[in-house]
Amino acid sequence: MKNIAIVAPAGNLVALKSAIDAGADAVYLGLKNASNARNFKGLNFDEAALETGIAYAHAHGREVLFAINTYAQERNKAEWFHAIDQAVRLDADALILADFGLLAYARERYPSLHLHLSVQASATSVDAIELMREQFGIRRAVLPRVLTLAEIAKIIAQTTVEIEVFGFGSLCVMAEGRCFLSSYVTGDSPNNRGVCSPAHAIQWKEANGVMTARLNDALIDHYQPHEAAAYPTLCKGRFKLQNEIDYVLEEPTSLNAIALLPDLIKMGVAAIKIEGRQRSPNYVGQVVSTFRQALDTAYKDPERYSARPQWLSTLARHAEGTQVTQGAFERPWK
Repeated sequence: MKNIAIVAPAGNLVALKSAIDAGADAVYLGLKNASNARNFKGLNFDEAALETGIAYAHAHGREVLFAINTYAQERNKAEWFHAIDQAVRLDADALILADFGLLAYARERYPSLHLHLSVQASATSVDAIELMREQFGIRRAVLPRVLTLAEIAKIIAQTTVEIEVFGFGSLCVMAEGRCFLSSYVTGDSPNNRGVCSPAHAIQWKEANGVMTARLNDALIDHYQPHEAAAYPTLCKGRFKLQNEIDYVLEEPTSLNAIALLPDLIKMGVAAIKIEGRQRSPNYVGQVVSTFRQALDTAYKDPERYSARPQWLSTLARHAEGTQVTQGAFERPWK
């Protein structure tokens, strides 16, 4: 059985090196343009950084996956095609794509290139994954964070496409990349701007020791001096409902599947993705190192495996809202 690959986020060159040094099998990254779903100022790669990062990864026997995972816009679609060409020219090991037109372009122009179906494509069934394999020859599909372990195992048993799942990072209550809440308030689609709360729409204000967070004119939360302030997103804000102020849709929390590694190994998952290209190199290094230790331990003796307290403690420090969950993997409802 082929070992599960740890796929780590790389928002910049320092994070890329941190991921490789910590034991990642692959890193995923994006260009400094709209083709990338984490198109923030100060993040991502220009050509010089890409050349250095790819050389570093390949020298260590690791892979570099290019995330060209937004949806091409008709007015400047050449930018997306150029991104694919640039990734190939720079020796990308695979492309992560969601747009069917871009998948078709990559398949026709570079038939031997490895194509991964992005989580942004929201493929949650065998039929959807097999259609992408038949039409575009995808090698791997990244599953949205809405499926149980049983559902994932059923998909793996019925397709030859490799399956990648998220193992750690922020959760979303919406269909991946299709948050109409954020689009309504900010005017920017997450599939175009790359984040459900674009930085230009965020407002922080402090008065009398209380911090307020707004998304445009929508008040997301108040934070008292002793409270950690989370990145303001509508689904994780505190709102007044029936005269009570609380988290209405979802509390700030992070997915943590480290306790489920033997199950993921047994069912044949090909890769575990760590979310967080917008996070620090320290986050990348510590989370990757923890998963590397845990995964190696799980392979040695899966029957006696359990998540060690120090692993859980390390991951909890990097969790959103300092809370973790196994998400939909073991949800009690049907």
